[in-house]
Amino acid sequence: MAFFYLTHSTHLCYNEVMKYPTKESDTVELKREMPCSDQIIKTMIGFCNKNGGKIIIGISNDGRIIGLDDAEIEKILESIDKAVYSAATPPILPRAYTQRIDNKSIVIIEVAAGMNKPYYRKLEGLTKGTYVRLGRNTIRATQDMIDELKWQSIGLDFEDLPVYNCNKDELNLDKIQEFLNHRINHSKAKLNDHLLNIYHLITNEHADYHPTVAGILLFGKRPQYYFSEAMIICTHFEGTSGRTAIATVDCEGTLFEQFHQAQAFVLSRLYRSFKIAGMRRDEKLEIPEVALREALLNAVIHRNYHIKGPTKIAIYDDRIEIFSPGHFPGPIRSNDLLLGVTYLRNPTICKIFRESGLVEKLGTGLIAIFSSYKEWGLTTPQVIEGDNYIKCILPRTALKTPKENKDESDLILGMFDSASEITVQGVVRELGLSRATASRRLKGLVDSGKIIRIGKTRSLRYRRA
Repeated sequence: MAFFYLTHSTHLCYNEVMKYPTKESDTVELKREMPCSDQIIKTMIGFCNKNGGKIIIGISNDGRIIGLDDAEIEKILESIDKAVYSAATPPILPRAYTQRIDNKSIVIIEVAAGMNKPYYRKLEGLTKGTYVRLGRNTIRATQDMIDELKWQSIGLDFEDLPVYNCNKDELNLDKIQEFLNHRINHSKAKLNDHLLNIYHLITNEHADYHPTVAGILLFGKRPQYYFSEAMIICTHFEGTSGRTAIATVDCEGTLFEQFHQAQAFVLSRLYRSFKIAGMRRDEKLEIPEVALREALLNAVIHRNYHIKGPTKIAIYDDRIEIFSPGHFPGPIRSNDLLLGVTYLRNPTICKIFRESGLVEKLGTGLIAIFSSYKEWGLTTPQVIEGDNYIKCILPRTALKTPKENKDESDLILGMFDSASEITVQGVVRELGLSRATASRRLKGLVDSGKIIRIGKTRSLRYRRA
């Protein structure tokens, strides 16, 4: 049962036109007049299934205080409790009251975040009648969302569920032992079932040990055999529209392997600037590398692995977009992201990544992303909650592309300022060109007599003529 809660004091904005100080959000909905019972029930169910919220009646969409007459207020206060209580299950008990502002009366209806999720509309049933709040909208929950709401209500995480169709032999015990030998702030330990249980990598049911979801994803021998969509697809697109793919790679294996593969691919596609300082060549990536690292880590350790869809990374000329399945976990809201607030969807995965040294402090990843971009004077990144996905956008504005800045052939010749020999792979890595483009540019420089080829096939390299 969801019980009401009290709000803190409200400070009003006295401008030329009186406006209510709170804008619409995932916890606030403004209405000029009382909506139909069907709409208000869905909204309140959405609030209960997320972070709670309030419907404020007597406010226009632009925030102007319109007010309600006494008859309207009386009708709302008399009908709301019974209408919502009888239409939703588990029962929802809202708190409805009036507030007087500048001689105008409004009605505020509040509900708390529910303790017995999922809440749904009786008339539609659990599958079709479960709603959640997403930004300023109330949407019908998917089956994945419904399952996660059920686990939340009993304090269970999907990552800790047993994988019944396999046994402990599916875990790579050598990799687990290596992890135990190199844990941060822990001494070495010998692998045994007790430790596997402590780390929630296995679970015991009916005298049998089964790997957990986290165990398979972190240390499984065949993670994609059991979770085919638990992978990262990286694609580099031409231009800014995403119509033509230049290169793509499927990052598979354990979560550690996926993270390193994805990071290497994205880094290989980004541009670097070079500066010779004495005998040393300094290079600078076009975006803060810490921002890329933290964005990738967030996508790996916080995504919803119950959803049958891959994490996707799309690289465009002006941005990098990282799509992670699932919405913000638990009570996390978009305006909490830079406050260091942490709510873990996958505490086991996060704990092992942290003890592996890949995650330093919980709740600081997004802060590092935004602060590093601000320090470099770059366009601010974006984090967007969509329909069951989170999208992180990292702008690419640090450097001009080679075509805008300098001819690609000149950039290749510039590499000889700090190296006596170069390779096709080196050009691809340093300049972010495709292998085909790098080979064409090198051939053109050979044909023009500016560089010479040495060796063949795998040993092929180039020197200044």
